Amino acid sequence: MRLRILTILTILFTILWSASCRKDFEYASSNGHLSFSKDTVYLDTVFSNIGSSTYTLKVYNDTKDDIIIPTISLKNGVNSFYRLNVDGVAGKEFENIPLYAEDSLFVLIETTIDISDDSLNELLYTDAIQFDSEPFQQSVELVTLAKDAIFLYPSDTNEIEAETITLYNDESGNPIEIAGFLIPDNHLNFKKEKSYIVYGYAIIPKGKELIIDQGARVYFHQNSGILVQDESTITINGRLSTDVELLENEVIFEGDRLEPEFEDITGQWGTIWISAGSKNNAINHLTIKNAEIGLFVEGQENEAEETLTITNSRIFNSATYNLWTKNANVIATNIILGGAGNSSLFIENGGHYLFTHATIANYWNKGFRFNASLVISNSSITVPNSGFDLLAADFKNCIIDGNSSNEISLQSNNQNSFNFSFQNCYIKFNENQSSTENNIFYDFESDVHYPNVILNGELDYFKPFDNDFRIGLDSEVINKGDLNTANSAPLDIIETTRIPNPDLGAYQAIEKEF
Repeated sequence: MRLRILTILTILFTILWSASCRKDFEYASSNGHLSFSKDTVYLDTVFSNIGSSTYTLKVYNDTKDDIIIPTISLKNGVNSFYRLNVDGVAGKEFENIPLYAEDSLFVLIETTIDISDDSLNELLYTDAIQFDSEPFQQSVELVTLAKDAIFLYPSDTNEIEAETITLYNDESGNPIEIAGFLIPDNHLNFKKEKSYIVYGYAIIPKGKELIIDQGARVYFHQNSGILVQDESTITINGRLSTDVELLENEVIFEGDRLEPEFEDITGQWGTIWISAGSKNNAINHLTIKNAEIGLFVEGQENEAEETLTITNSRIFNSATYNLWTKNANVIATNIILGGAGNSSLFIENGGHYLFTHATIANYWNKGFRFNASLVISNSSITVPNSGFDLLAADFKNCIIDGNSSNEISLQSNNQNSFNFSFQNCYIKFNENQSSTENNIFYDFESDVHYPNVILNGELDYFKPFDNDFRIGLDSEVINKGDLNTANSAPLDIIETTRIPNPDLGAYQAIEKEF
């Protein structure tokens, strides 16, 4: 009996030992039975020699058998511009990859594309991930558009001189320092043929002018921008585009992340800084988006010459201010200052300003903002007891609006000059508040400060939260502009005639699109 029990136990132990030592290489071949989360992986546009984001492909085994994928490889082989990572292992070729029944694995995909042909400005690069070989081969296509670009960045070489500069002091008085470099003479004319990628602050040398041609595209890395220093000038020669999607003639400044998820991420790069002592800067048909500060313009006290003339331009989605001026002399016509985390337009330290047919409308929807869309001050936010004369801040045929109840803030130190006027303007403002009840600056019946203004009402924007401030035919600002003012800017921002019935803001009203 004991022998019999021992025999049974031996047999059971042998069976259990055999099962526990079963090798997991008892797989079937995949034989073309894989399925995929995508049949084509489109990687977003990249710049030449700059790595892409990481993209994911999921590979499924829908069968009830454990399988082996004999090979996973790139069609273009080891010289492909794509890189793979299969279940945590990096490479371009893989062999005998197990995949359990009704399970899946991840393939991660990246690329860095080198456009070596100088005659090409763009390259549509394609490849394929191949699973197994014929006759069971399956494949997933890979597609990426690469753009050739000119890179400008700080360097220790003599070709591009590097330095550290203080951009400005923040509201706590802390200096904001940046890495800067002088733009070499051979790059003082940005052309449309190739994009420009800026790392750090590109400084225009003293006595020099940076000219940017129509259709140019300038992309800025984080904490990067352009500095127009004392005795230098920037001229941006954008033109009206025929294609509202491509904006082929517009000059566009934006961040260097081209993935769709970064399309409206604010604060991706620094600013365009026009410093004191820089004169006769001119901007036409420029779009600035997703900056920390769109335009930062400094002037000199009682400056007679214009610091900046800006026309037919849009600045929106800045983290703090779209346009921040300090004691500058600015003439602005047909401009749109859209959503910003603080103010759309901040006039500080006085100065001299003329805004004609401007739409200043802050429909910020990325968090709470404290300041009005338009803030005008003749003192400094960082220097106590400072004061500068506000010689003029004149707004004609403009819209001052936003998604707060009060969209203008007038801040005088009651010592220096504070001259302003809003002629034939729309202003969003709640008069029923104690803080401004006896303030003469908010006397909207005054013919000196507020001739022919409209307080509140329906503007009938197209998509204000998307910074589309075209106005429809139900707007209350139609035909409310001053004709004499309109004669100085007879065409709106898209060259629709205003005469003889000018509307307020940068756009003439049109029928809404449905």
